Amino acid sequence: MCRIAGVVNKNFPVTEVQQWVQGMCDALIHGGPDSGGLHQIPAHNIVLGNRRLALQDLSDAGKQPMHYKDRYSITYNGEIYNFLSLRQELESLGHQFHNHTDTEVIMAAFDQWKTAAFKRFNGMFAFCLWDSLENQIYLVRDAAGMKPLYYSTANNGLAFASEIRAFKSVPYLNEKNKNWEVYLMAYGHIPEPVTTLKDVQPLHKGCFIKYDVQQNKLSYQSFKHYTYSNIFQNRTEIIDRLRTEIYSGVERHLIADASIGVFLSGGLDSSLITRVAADVGKSSLNTFSLYFGEESFSEKKYQDMVLSTVQSNAYQHLLTEKEFNESFPQILRDMDMPGCDGMNTWFISKYARMHGLKAVLSGIGGDELFGGYPSFSRMQAALGLQKSKSAYLPFSRYSSKKQLNRLSYLKLEGMKGLYLFLRGYFTVTQIAEHLGASEKEIYRIIEELPVVENLPTLTAENKASWMEFNLYMQNQLMRDADVMGMAHGVEIRLPLLDDEVVNFATQIQSEIKYSGNFKKQLLIDVIDDKLPEDIWQRPKMGFSFPFDTWLRNNDFVRNTMENGNKQLKKSMDQFLEGKIHWSKIVLLTLLNSDNKSMNN
Repeated sequence: MCRIAGVVNKNFPVTEVQQWVQGMCDALIHGGPDSGGLHQIPAHNIVLGNRRLALQDLSDAGKQPMHYKDRYSITYNGEIYNFLSLRQELESLGHQFHNHTDTEVIMAAFDQWKTAAFKRFNGMFAFCLWDSLENQIYLVRDAAGMKPLYYSTANNGLAFASEIRAFKSVPYLNEKNKNWEVYLMAYGHIPEPVTTLKDVQPLHKGCFIKYDVQQNKLSYQSFKHYTYSNIFQNRTEIIDRLRTEIYSGVERHLIADASIGVFLSGGLDSSLITRVAADVGKSSLNTFSLYFGEESFSEKKYQDMVLSTVQSNAYQHLLTEKEFNESFPQILRDMDMPGCDGMNTWFISKYARMHGLKAVLSGIGGDELFGGYPSFSRMQAALGLQKSKSAYLPFSRYSSKKQLNRLSYLKLEGMKGLYLFLRGYFTVTQIAEHLGASEKEIYRIIEELPVVENLPTLTAENKASWMEFNLYMQNQLMRDADVMGMAHGVEIRLPLLDDEVVNFATQIQSEIKYSGNFKKQLLIDVIDDKLPEDIWQRPKMGFSFPFDTWLRNNDFVRNTMENGNKQLKKSMDQFLEGKIHWSKIVLLTLLNSDNKSMNN
């Protein structure tokens, strides 16, 4: 796991390009604290940069940028979980290796299979590979989009980085996207392909860019995406196969030469991962948990239930309001791009690093693939409302009830309207009031991006799964996991998003996948004999904090809101009256504090 950056641009001296890339890497040092390196190709004004978090082959042989056969160079962020089997296959084909990293396996695989290699990688990855014989650069991102990779083709060149903040060092890439605040207020995060910078965008997941350096020519291609089908229809066989895939996936995700652990919140997904990791792990399991003095938010009793079933080094941290208030400004600075959440991941990652861990497993993916969110039961009704185009939709913005207030979003076609109705934050009217714009202009901006595909053949539940997987998880949960974990130099691995698990889960018949006495019944059936029933019979809490109380007393929030305009003061009053959710106050604080532009 690393942070990567690079620039190729013939309009500037290579010495200047190197200064930019060095600055980009310096901005990313938190995600790669172990070492750093630059590789310069003067003939083409290319500089590749890397900041390393060493997890495989901890020796200097694992440093990057790395080279292979005097032809290939790579700067790489991620983990290829099937690299050992790929290495064996490549060795049988005559390839030789000089270290024990998955990084070298990527280059050997590309040498053998060219771009067909990309779909063979089971992992989370974002990398830049330079082919000196063909004079081509490849930017590649994994099929689930777990690892971020941003790029720009402005000024007749190519620039890329793992985080938006890194582009500050490139003078011609500092112009802001004037519309990012609209997207943030509508979604609660900034949805791909939007970023806070005008000329910088994310590489779409499961895609690669081929850039011909000599001709300054770029092509954009997909190598893999997940689709939903009903291939598997026997419930008993499905449970057995799913159990096998999850156990194999967790075992692959535990491969590391550095210390590794599991985030245990006490919910079903993290409890399942903990239990499976204890079964397949070859050493004592490390678990990390947060709990609170506020009993209604604390999940400690559920964590203790799980811990009673495994042998582990259990680290449980009492998070206090005082620690939260002291850390809150730094959390905002560490976000890279602003969002409404991620504070929970920031704290648990900080705590894991304090105990010497560099990698931790998380349960992200269970809700999205197996029906854990309210959207799965609400989607059918939302589809009916959207189809009806009811006459009252334009007037719903005047309602004081949150659900009715967001009905006007159903005027937007397809999944975009459904998402904003089911999960949106501020309405178009509220956004216009806060930003001093017209509602017509706000609608125009939201309609423009993101472009979301139409999915007419999917069941309502699979539409909910697609929405949660490709919008909410993609743009918020995985971004939070990556940025907040790497703020402390901690890699967060997601075994429920293992390629084999996702391939299988998306092919299970919808009626079987989402049926049962409890939400995520299939996951319960996979692990039910190894966990206490209270773990899955409890109400869903999510991985949250007693924010509603803490933010009321937070001086940073109060100073930002009370020193703002009339609309901000009104919002703070509504929050104190219990009429606004705490996450909206976080967004308004981000938009109106000095942190707003600190990293962007």
